[in-house]
Amino acid sequence: MSDAEEKNRDFIREIIANDLASGKHQSVITRFPPEPNGYLHIGHAKSICLNFGIAQELRSVGAKCHLRFDDTNPSKEEVEYVESIREDVRWLGFEWDALHFASDYFEFYYQCAIALIEKGLAYVDEQTQEQMRETRGNINVPGTPSPWRDRPMAENLDLFARMRAGEFPDGSLVLRAKIDLASPNMNLRDPVLYRIMRAHHHNTGDAWCLYPMYDYAHPLEDAIEHITHSLCTLEFENHRPLYDWVIEHCPVPAKPRQIEFARLNLTYTVMSKRKLLLLVKEGHVSGWDDPRLPTISGMRRRGYPAEAIRNFCQHIGITKFNGTTSVDLLEFEIRAFLNREAPRRMAVLEPLKVILENVAADERISASVMEHPERPEWGARALSHGRELWIEQSDFLEDPPKKFYRLGPGRHVRLRGGDIMKCLSFEKDEAGQITELRCELLKGTAGANAPEGVECRAAIHWVDAATACDAEMRLYDRLFRVEAPDAEEEGFLSCLNPDSLSVITAKVEASAAALAPGTFCQFERTGYFIADSKDHQAGTKPVFNRTVGLKDSWSKQASKG
Repeated sequence: MSDAEEKNRDFIREIIANDLASGKHQSVITRFPPEPNGYLHIGHAKSICLNFGIAQELRSVGAKCHLRFDDTNPSKEEVEYVESIREDVRWLGFEWDALHFASDYFEFYYQCAIALIEKGLAYVDEQTQEQMRETRGNINVPGTPSPWRDRPMAENLDLFARMRAGEFPDGSLVLRAKIDLASPNMNLRDPVLYRIMRAHHHNTGDAWCLYPMYDYAHPLEDAIEHITHSLCTLEFENHRPLYDWVIEHCPVPAKPRQIEFARLNLTYTVMSKRKLLLLVKEGHVSGWDDPRLPTISGMRRRGYPAEAIRNFCQHIGITKFNGTTSVDLLEFEIRAFLNREAPRRMAVLEPLKVILENVAADERISASVMEHPERPEWGARALSHGRELWIEQSDFLEDPPKKFYRLGPGRHVRLRGGDIMKCLSFEKDEAGQITELRCELLKGTAGANAPEGVECRAAIHWVDAATACDAEMRLYDRLFRVEAPDAEEEGFLSCLNPDSLSVITAKVEASAAALAPGTFCQFERTGYFIADSKDHQAGTKPVFNRTVGLKDSWSKQASKG
């Protein structure tokens, strides 16, 4: 085992390694089994990286990972979600060894249910949901047997067949397992295995009106696919006894083992599909791929690289203990990747006009900027500017304080990759807003030290006014104002951040406007951005999403007073 593999080994990988070493298994088969009732989110990314990652690591022993759609509830499932899940898994960098649908096994589940009835381990119940809830008991009080718990086997078989044939109304009958009404584990108190539900299924159409419950179908899906290690999040730990019971008492071809690990919880985020769906349906966001959502499609549109997400999942690791991970760690991995890989461009988000008094109207001044400061092999790009420039409003202060080294009256600053310029004067509008700077260019100072007697301690980015393009900038912030929106007494919607999206028009250099949709870059001194995959039109209608900002030492200092 390599040092990297040893370092990344967690308790699940330890179990698998021991199973292989002992000969319990000759190979390993894992699965990623999402229900297609919504888009995948960052929590699913952790499970994807775990299940597919283990299969990749153990290719030498023939390990595999299945993608299985757990589509046993047609009332909430859609083909749109199926397609989005496939796209997300592939985008994250993984490929499945087999593709399955839980609905492909409906006949197998049905035959297993018949076997349970024949063993006296399942019965048809006519109680309502409310009656079953009332007779289930609680942690201190045993459940009360249903009046139909001891139906004769033949009657149960007949009723179950007629349930399948569609003779009874929705919800009128269920099939329940006969286990233990006094069990301290509520999941073993005669759980429902099947319910009648007339709903069109995306895969089986209208062939069935009888659908299995997840806790019943899940172990059977794993068994028929010969899954060796069924990896689930901790909320399924109390369901494991039922999982094992189904495997033990049904005619299955294999006996998988369920192992639980801690799910991913992230600050300033909600992970429930139900809550994410509510955000989409009520219009709080623009859709499942809104860059403010923690969905994988939203993160992709925001510009989060797949490799950075995989690095994040590896960094947080696999444990048995629930906790909450700071979103700062995710943003750290995003920055670390983009700092290495993102080409540099220049954009001015809050434009302030600069007129260079000593540059003629038809004159062009050359500049040269490295494509990437840490990638000299990428070379430099040649730039030029004329008499007029755009700079950031924040790079000029009328009365600059100490340690502000950018532009002010009579001050010098270097244009990024170009010459030094000196502010001669400025103009204001009636509201007192500075609208224009008049400056002098110290020609020939590009790439050279400041002339004697000239103090120049900073360089600022700029965009040539003659060639600049207007670009729509979507500046995304956290969707929620508080670290734990799920814990808010008034509900998670009460702490939505009204400033989670700001849309402005910025000035960008022409080469940035020409980037293809889905291309990321760093706008120098501003942040990491991506050309929007849907709305960006290269050269004609540039639209950029801010992926994550840069750290601004002056802003931090200013905020301290």
